[in-house]
Amino acid sequence: MPIPAATQPPLTPVMAQRAADTDTMQDRPAAAAPFWAGWPTRTRLILIVLAIDIVAALASCGVIVLTARSAVKVEMAASLATVEPLVADTIRSLRNPNPESVLHSLDLRFQALRHVRVTILDAEGQRVGHGPADGRREVRQAPLWFVRLIEPAPRQHDLPIVVRGERIGTAAITTQPLDEIEEVWGYARSLALASLVLNLAVLAALTLALGRILRPLGRLAEGLTRLERHDYTAHLDPPASRELAVIAERFNRVAGALSEARAANGRLNRQLLTAQDDERARIALELHDEFGPCLFALEANAASVARLAAMPGDIDRSRLASRAGDIGSIVGQVQTLNRDLLNRLRPHGLGEVPLADCLNLLLRDFQRRHPETVFKGAFEGLARGYGDIVDLTVFRCIQESSTNAVRHGAARHVRASAAEQTDAAGLTTLRVSVEDDGTGITPGHRVGLGLSGMRERVEALGGRFSLDTASLDNGASGTVVRITLPIDPEREDGAVLPLPAAPQPK
Repeated sequence: MPIPAATQPPLTPVMAQRAADTDTMQDRPAAAAPFWAGWPTRTRLILIVLAIDIVAALASCGVIVLTARSAVKVEMAASLATVEPLVADTIRSLRNPNPESVLHSLDLRFQALRHVRVTILDAEGQRVGHGPADGRREVRQAPLWFVRLIEPAPRQHDLPIVVRGERIGTAAITTQPLDEIEEVWGYARSLALASLVLNLAVLAALTLALGRILRPLGRLAEGLTRLERHDYTAHLDPPASRELAVIAERFNRVAGALSEARAANGRLNRQLLTAQDDERARIALELHDEFGPCLFALEANAASVARLAAMPGDIDRSRLASRAGDIGSIVGQVQTLNRDLLNRLRPHGLGEVPLADCLNLLLRDFQRRHPETVFKGAFEGLARGYGDIVDLTVFRCIQESSTNAVRHGAARHVRASAAEQTDAAGLTTLRVSVEDDGTGITPGHRVGLGLSGMRERVEALGGRFSLDTASLDNGASGTVVRITLPIDPEREDGAVLPLPAAPQPK
C-alpha cells in the first residue's frame, strides 16, 4: 500500500541528490554494443590476423609497384643507351657497307632487342623491312590495371644512320616497357601465390592453436555455470598457460570460499534454530518457575480475601491488609520479572534515551546481578544514537561479551568502551571493545552461539569483529572483544557503510 504524502519522511539534500543520480542513470540510454560483440574470441583473433595480412599485402604491393616503376625506368634508359653503339658496331662489321645492306642488317639486328622497338627508315622516310610493328606479337599475361600502375610515359628518339659521312636513313626508337612489366608481374604473382599458401597454413595452424589455448576458457565458463547453479564442488585443473593457470587457481579459491560460506551459513542457520528453541525453552522455564508460583500466590491470596469477605460478623481488617500487602509484593515481583524478561528480549530504553545511558544501565544491571565482579564503562563522546540496528548491535555485543566474561571466563574485572574515530580519509567508525581478566581463550576453543551471533551481526553491517587475548596492566591475561562499525554521518537512519577488507595475515 503506498504511503500517504503527509506521512512520507522528508528527503535530506544528500538523499535527494542520490535519488536524482539514480534517476539520471536509469534514464540514460544504454550504449549500443558493437556488431562483433557476440562473436567468439577465436573468430575475432583470426579476423584480426586477416586484417593484418591484408594491410601487409597492400603495403607489399605498394613497395613492389614503386620498385618496379623505378626498375622499368632504369631498364628503358639503358636500352636507349645501347642502340647507338649497336648501330655503329653493325656498320663497322659490314665489308661492303652500302646503304641498302646497312639498313637491312640493322633491321634484322634490331628485331631481337627488348624494352625498345626500333623502326628503320630509309633516306626518303620509307620503312625498311617489316619492322617491329609487323612482327609477331607475344601473348601478354599482365592485366591492364597492373600495366597502368607501372608503365612510365613513353619515350621516342630518332637516331640518324650515317655511312661515310652521308645520312642513309633513320632509326626511330620507341621505349616498350611491357617486357619488363611482364617479368615484374610474374614475380609478383609467384610471390602472392606463395604468400597466400603460407598465410592459409598460418591461419590453419592458428585456428588449431587458438582452439587449444582457449579451451581452458570454455572449461572456466562451464565452471562458472556450475557456480551459478550453486554447485560449489566445481574445480579447474591448472592449464599450461601461466596467465590461465592463475585464473584457474583464483576460480578454485572462489569456489572453495563459496563452499565454506555455504557450509557456514548452514551451520549458522542450524545454530539460529537451536538458539531460538533454547530461548523459547528458557522463557517457558522462567514463566513456569517464576511467574507460575507468583500467579498461584495471587490466586491463593485472592481466595483468602474472598473467604474473609464472606465470613459472618465483622471483617478482620488486619488480615485483609496483610493479604493486600502480600498481593502488592507479589505484583511487584511479577513486574520486576516481566521487566527483566522484556529487557532481554528487547532493551526498552534504546531509541528513547541516549545510547551511552543504555550501556551504563546495562553494566549497572550486570553489577547488581554479579556483585563479585567489577564492571566499568567508558562511553563518553557518543552520539545520542546511530540508528536502531547499530544501537542494538552495540548493546547486544557488550551484553554477550560481559555474559561470557562472567559465565565462562570467571572474570573479576570487566571494562567496556565505545568511541567514535575518524581516519584521514574522513571515514567515521564506531569502535567497541570489551576486556576482562578472566581465564582467556583456551586452546582449541569452540565458537558458541553467542560469538557466532555477534560476528554475523557485525559483518552483516559491514563491520569487523575480532576475539583475542588481552594483556592487562597488572600482567594478567584475559579476553578482549573488538568491534568496528562504519558510520555514515550523513545518513539519518543510522545506516552503515561497509569497511574495506582487513588484510589477511600471511
